[in-house]
Formats: sequence, C-alpha cells, structure tokens
Amino acid sequence: MANEMYQKTYISIILFTLLSAFAVTSAQAQRKNQRYTEYIDRYNSLAVEQMKIHKIPASITLAQGLLESGAGYSELARKSNNHFGIKCGNWRGPTVRHDDDARQECFRAYDDPVDSYEDHSLFLRKGARYAFLFRLDITDYKAWARGLKQAGYATDPSYANRLITIIEDYELYKYDTERHHGRSAHKKEEYITFNSHQVYLANDLAYVIARRGDTFESLSKEFDISSRKLVKYNDLQKDYTITDGDIIYLHAKNKKAAKAYVVHVVRDGDSMHTISQKYGIRLKNLYKMNRKEPDYVPEVGDRLRLR
Repeated sequence: MANEMYQKTYISIILFTLLSAFAVTSAQAQRKNQRYTEYIDRYNSLAVEQMKIHKIPASITLAQGLLESGAGYSELARKSNNHFGIKCGNWRGPTVRHDDDARQECFRAYDDPVDSYEDHSLFLRKGARYAFLFRLDITDYKAWARGLKQAGYATDPSYANRLITIIEDYELYKYDTERHHGRSAHKKEEYITFNSHQVYLANDLAYVIARRGDTFESLSKEFDISSRKLVKYNDLQKDYTITDGDIIYLHAKNKKAAKAYVVHVVRDGDSMHTISQKYGIRLKNLYKMNRKEPDYVPEVGDRLRLR
C-alpha cells in the first residue's frame, strides 16, 4: 500500500512539473510578437551569413533589423527595403526622403533586403568609429549592443537595453554560435584595414585624436558624420582650425564626467574647453556645474566639479 501511494505521489509530481513547464512555455509564447518571430524565421540565415563574412554577431544584426524596421513593417522597410534606418551620408545609390529626427531626411534605398543587410555590415565594418567593436567577443551581444550606443548608432538612450531585451526574449544569441564555414575566411582580408584614425572611448563616448591636416570636412567623409555636427559635438566654431592632438568627439558629449572623475584641479595650459574635451562633458554643463560665467578663465589650482 505504501509503495502504491509513493508511486501515485511520484506520478502526481511529474505531471505537475510537466504542466507547469507547459504553462510557462505557453505564456512565453503568448508574449512573443508574431511579427517578430516571422521576421526572425525569414532573415536569421541572412544574419548568420553576414556574421560569417563580416564578423558581426547575428543576434545584433537581427535585433537591429527588428527594432529599426518594426519587424519589416516600417515604411522604410516596406517601400525602400531599408531595414536598419541608415541615412544617406556619402551614399551614391538610390535614396528616399523620410521623417525621422527631422522632417524629410535622406535615407538609403535598396532593391532587395539582402542589399540592406550587406550594406549594414559594410556600414559598421568601414566606419572607423565602430572599429573597436570588432575587438569584442562575437558572442558578447551585450558588449556589442552597448558599444553601438556608445559609438552613436542611435540617439535613443535606451537603445542598448532594447537590443539586449529583444535578443534575450527571442533567444537570438543562439545564432551567434553557428559554425563558421571556409568562405568567411576568404573575405576577411578585405576589411582588416580600417579608416586611418584610431577610435578611442572616454566617458562612454567615441573620439579620435586629430592629426596635422585634419579638417571637419575630411573627418566628416571618413566617419560619415556631417561637419556641422562635428563642430557642434565639440563645442567649436565652424571656422575653427583643427590642430594636431585635438580631441574630436564623434557624437554629442555627456552632461557630466564618468563616475571615476569628480573633481579636476586646473593645471597650466588648461581652459574650460580643453577640460570639457578631456572628460567628455558639454562645455555649457561644465560652466553650469561650477556656477561660472562664460567669461570665466580657470587659474592654476582651481578645483572644478566634473559631476
């Protein structure tokens, strides 16, 4: 009798466990967006192929495609096959006008989504501000997502977290472990050399060290960022002459320094602008934090707040 009761109890536990697992699986399935799953089914092999050739995690490519194209239902994706929201820049191919951060901005247009996926890979591969990403582990999708945000791919402050959520909710990371085939090694050499400037990170911001002969126009062409934005990002005037050793940020600086830097003691040769560049702080915020007027000139020994 005791043995029979034990068996019944054991069976009940097994059934309860199976039913619980089924309920969890069903709930997860209900939470998943059908358009997302259809998009993933349609384009996962293309993302994996791009990963094999260009060394960009397939999970990142898919998550960006899902987010930027609304799972293929955005106007840009439907009418222009642009799945990654890439703007014209130095593009010489077909274009289309679309409202985004501003009205009627110029975006790239493609004949086929395959072309959009390939151009997305080349956009990251050839963009010097993204060069540091390719030193990351190809399976570290979190670092890639945060790196894309740091490099200025999108203005949305939650961009990295949104990518990570999509990857984890739809288990896109499993595509990052697809085995590489021989053909990917054949194309690798084509992209070993990045653009001429090394890209660095400070305060989660991408920047370069200017060299003799650099201009806003030359950096604009190299990094596919308008010269007007480069001037604005670095708190400079359009007639400023870039000099050897200048720090030039590739996207807008932050309102305060990184957590490790709280106070700066002024040294000989420091100016409010050089301090703001050193720590990646917007110049107006540096003045505001320290309650200084625009005509303030820092003196050696002055202590300036950075946060």
